[in-house]
Amino acid sequence: MNLKDLAASLGLSQTTVSRALNGYPEVSEATRKRVAEAALRHGYRPDSRARSLATGKAMAVGLVLPMTARQEIVNPIFADFVAGAAETLASRGYDIVMSLAGEEEQTQIYRSMLSKGRVDGMIMQAPLTGDRRIGLLKQLGMPFVVHGRVSDHDDEYCWMDIDNRHAFHTATDHLLDLGHRRIALLNGIEAMDFAHRRRDGFLEALAERGLTADTALMASEAMTEHYGHREAARMLRLPDPPTAFLTSSLLVAMGAQRAIASRGLRMGLDVSVVTHDDGLSYLPNGEPDAPIFTATRSPVHDAGHICAEMLLRLIDAPQTAPFHTKLEACLVLGPSSGPAPNL
Repeated sequence: MNLKDLAASLGLSQTTVSRALNGYPEVSEATRKRVAEAALRHGYRPDSRARSLATGKAMAVGLVLPMTARQEIVNPIFADFVAGAAETLASRGYDIVMSLAGEEEQTQIYRSMLSKGRVDGMIMQAPLTGDRRIGLLKQLGMPFVVHGRVSDHDDEYCWMDIDNRHAFHTATDHLLDLGHRRIALLNGIEAMDFAHRRRDGFLEALAERGLTADTALMASEAMTEHYGHREAARMLRLPDPPTAFLTSSLLVAMGAQRAIASRGLRMGLDVSVVTHDDGLSYLPNGEPDAPIFTATRSPVHDAGHICAEMLLRLIDAPQTAPFHTKLEACLVLGPSSGPAPNL
């Protein structure tokens, strides 16, 4: 389908459709949305080179991952996030330019993308606590949105995040209410800001009940099934093993489940498991009405859409003051959590 056919199917002029896809402010939001949905439905994709010439924009968004987060490339969470962002960007005719860089190369890559006009804005992924990329992007004057947050700069840039601290506080409270006191935390890499916040939520919930975390029941690593199995198996061999696990991803929870089963124990009866569920499109937590794991759920695919929409708003109006989107994860109950044994 070409522009003429798309316009005819909508009963609009080619000029109106073109302006809607280009985000011109004189086109109403309702019309832009209608045109974008029709373009996506019919598989229409404007020629980005032609649009670039017409608008003076690169019609591309950059995504640079630091080598310290290289595990994100093979992480299904990252893939689902990019898929969500790409859908929104494609509806406006934008491409994604992706790069992986070592810490010493990042400044050069960001400057190159800007100076060569390769991108109109950036989505910053996998933020670290105290991440220096925030200052660099602000210095370059490039529109950018962070997926996540950097704890000491929350009000100075645009970000989209879930309330990780509250999510893990809620999950820990759930286990405490069930009588669990030996709760293990299988966290992500705690240099990553989201994992740092999740740990804080876990510790705060314990402290409010007058409990102190046992460091032997806390681990931090890249979120894989192997990691979940190895650490859960180690902890279950302790003289005073945990009665419950709180894990940072569905993959880690699956590893913990395997460790529990290998000891002849029953998940949800002998040992409970609560996890964070990113609502992955191709790794679901059971059926929608029958989850396998009790989980704090916040779909990362939706986060991709939201980040892309926020960045497009910034690209259209670069002088916009920093704004934020904070999502709340919901607690979904499944058979993986139950009363602590001997209660």
